[in-house]
Amino acid sequence: MSGPDGSEPGAGHEQVASDGPAATEALGAALAARLRPGDVVLLRGDLGAGKTTLVRGAARALGAAAPVTSPTFALAHRYDADGVRVAHLDLYRLAGLGEEDEELLEDELDGPVIAFVEWPGPVAALVEPRVRVEVDLRHEGGDRRRIDLRWRS
Repeated sequence: MSGPDGSEPGAGHEQVASDGPAATEALGAALAARLRPGDVVLLRGDLGAGKTTLVRGAARALGAAAPVTSPTFALAHRYDADGVRVAHLDLYRLAGLGEEDEELLEDELDGPVIAFVEWPGPVAALVEPRVRVEVDLRHEGGDRRRIDLRWRS
């Protein structure tokens, strides 16, 4: 996930192939190395595309010890990592934002946090200034995935 000369790219597009969950977790770990507190990662992809698997790799790389699971029914899970909190939001079941939902989002993004937001449609405009990278995961048959990353400077 570095430029052709080994440098860290700023804004730009990368495309990565994954041949299974271990590779997707490894990509999450590499992604985590480029994130800082305050960053938001938007995750898009069909059900089962590997969004939570990618977050699992990132959270582990950041130092989270708790099991990382999908927050589909809880909307959000928090993981304490080394000097940062990892917020994992899954907004699949959220059609829009009500006042309570906005408060939840503010709570999850408050403090030294790196946030991963699955199905970000309802909150994309609210988190826009903090978005560091957008990640799209696509099925390519079997365990294979194509993962597109659009970095912002």
